[in-house]
Amino acid sequence: MKRDRQAVIKQMIAADKISTQEEIKQRLEEAGISVTQATLSRDLREIGLLKLRDEEGRLYYSLSEAVMTTLDPAVFDYVKKVARAQFMLILHTDLGEADVLANLIDHDDNPEILGTIAGADTLLVICKDEQVAAKLESELG
Repeated sequence: MKRDRQAVIKQMIAADKISTQEEIKQRLEEAGISVTQATLSRDLREIGLLKLRDEEGRLYYSLSEAVMTTLDPAVFDYVKKVARAQFMLILHTDLGEADVLANLIDHDDNPEILGTIAGADTLLVICKDEQVAAKLESELG
């Protein structure tokens, strides 16, 4: 049941740009699948959905497999300002976008990036060493 439900969610996300959990829940109900909000949230987390931004600036869900496996310059459209402290980068975004950017970077599985911590509009990126941080800073700047 769970696997089938998650497969339906993946099909919906792959077919259309869906921007809210409520819209996913409604479409599931239209397909005859009843789900609680907590279960849906857990499904989305397990599937690994990301929120991306379209050309008009609207957020929509995307399957993580669709994200580039290297740090694509388009990912950094979110970055408004960058600063570096040794092996760490501090990225500033618009309000509510730091976690979106963190998800994109985390799903990249770049061995040069050890992890991220996101606030509302600030993202801390912990790099493997100072050279990696400097390289990413220059790419983002």
